[in-house]
Amino acid sequence: MRVLLVEDDEPVAESLRRGLMRYGFEVEWVTTGRAALDHPGPYDVVLLDLGLPDTDGLDVCKALRARGDVPIIVISARSDETDRVVGLEIGADDYVSKPFGVREVIARIRAVMRRARPRTPAEAPGSGPDRYGPRLTVDRKAARVRLDGEEVALAPKEYDLLAFLTEEPGALMSREQIMEAVWDANWFGPTKTLDVHVAALRRKLAGAITIEAVRGVGFRLEIVEDGGGDPGTGTDSAAS
Repeated sequence: MRVLLVEDDEPVAESLRRGLMRYGFEVEWVTTGRAALDHPGPYDVVLLDLGLPDTDGLDVCKALRARGDVPIIVISARSDETDRVVGLEIGADDYVSKPFGVREVIARIRAVMRRARPRTPAEAPGSGPDRYGPRLTVDRKAARVRLDGEEVALAPKEYDLLAFLTEEPGALMSREQIMEAVWDANWFGPTKTLDVHVAALRRKLAGAITIEAVRGVGFRLEIVEDGGGDPGTGTDSAAS
């Protein structure tokens, strides 16, 4: 996922940039409002500081929104309610106050991207589960998974793992990233449990998804669009 980071504070920007890249994001960093408006793109989401040296970030937000519907998340030391309200009213999709953690920013990015994801009529809001390929549906509201219309019995962490990996099909997720998101941010134990849960999903959802193991890094979930294929055992199911 491509991120345009608009932030003039170098320590903040470098920390956020490194953190996002660690989680697989591609980050373009600019330090002024003019550079943000002149950036040719493409990018999938904008992280926009309000306290820019050449112009007010709210004006940049308004100008970016006038150009299109790319999600914009304001990141700012301004915590005043008026700034939050104005930012949201002129087109920001979310607002994060400094100081913040990288994981919080990533969670906000994923949330706004889910809301912005184009949906087919069958996936329209209020109509039910998200569809992944011709065979698999995930109903996040009900925490239910169906394969070919039949509900699949998943353990709680199996469901959480599937829900996380299907947020960005095709993206390579590190073991650390998965453990923090699905288990606990302070998990310090072995990651063998992750391999066990991946193996269970491969077995239960064979032919609908593949989960590729990338040795020494993590896992990548792919949707099987033709309804065929194998469970995708990968190459390092026992590595940690």
